[in-house]
Amino acid sequence: MNSLISPPFLKKGDKVAIVALASKLNPEDIRSAINLMQENWGVEVIVGESVSASYFNFAGTDEIRLRDFQQQLDNQEIKAVFSARGGYGSSRIIDAVDFTAFKENPKWVIGFSDITAVHGQLQVMGFQSLHAPMPKTFMRDYDSVQKLEAFLLGRNIDYTIPSKPSNRIGVGAGQIVGGNLCILAHLIGSKSEVDTDGKILFIEDISEYLYNIDRMIVQLKRAGKLKNLAGLIVGDFSDVKENDEPFGKTFYEIIAEHTAEYNYPICYDFPVGHEAINWTIPCGRVASLSVDSEDVRLAFPLLG
Repeated sequence: MNSLISPPFLKKGDKVAIVALASKLNPEDIRSAINLMQENWGVEVIVGESVSASYFNFAGTDEIRLRDFQQQLDNQEIKAVFSARGGYGSSRIIDAVDFTAFKENPKWVIGFSDITAVHGQLQVMGFQSLHAPMPKTFMRDYDSVQKLEAFLLGRNIDYTIPSKPSNRIGVGAGQIVGGNLCILAHLIGSKSEVDTDGKILFIEDISEYLYNIDRMIVQLKRAGKLKNLAGLIVGDFSDVKENDEPFGKTFYEIIAEHTAEYNYPICYDFPVGHEAINWTIPCGRVASLSVDSEDVRLAFPLLG
């Protein structure tokens, strides 16, 4: 059981880039994050043109966002690329990205939510990436940002949280993959489709109706994505919505229903997703998941 290829870890003096792969933002929204990275981490931050670009909802046209991302991937001096925020748009450009230079000189790609599409593509190619806070969300929880820094510097962190009565007890190990449920469902049938066989899958989402959560979980199940898991981690499902006519199940019950026939451990309410506390997950790294009546432990026994 091997982890995917790990890009080199960061060291002081390295250059990192911030691009906007999806929705537009106010560049001032990431000023504090830039200062934190430069002053606390000791890295030089390069801000891409897409960060200040705007085209309707997007951070510039597809061409601008693609060009910006491509330039940072091709630049050998850049050791990590952060997406400034999520929103929507990375799947519109991912098939046009040329990863030739990246494969020769891999670097960390960091983000969550819509950036799940990029993580999926990198996993297909055999490389690790970090599902983690983005500059626009850095200042929401400093501890979460410190965990991201630790992973970027090559320091392993093991996570332990109290267990929930809704959890399913058990132990599993395998590469950890996943991200935003909506994007994972949309990736099915694409070049960036995530392979979940023998892996620990983590999912999260925000502002979805209960019936749509059910539909997306059914889509994953019908595509075989839930059948052969080593474990399932259910992160934050924030701002869940209900129709005027109640769906009849909570999102906990929806997931429990569609995984009832399987035997792998399941953990609910893991701190990953759109809440302030958003712990870093190294996608493609081997992990072990232990769920018992007292605690849930997610460990990464193999560094790199």
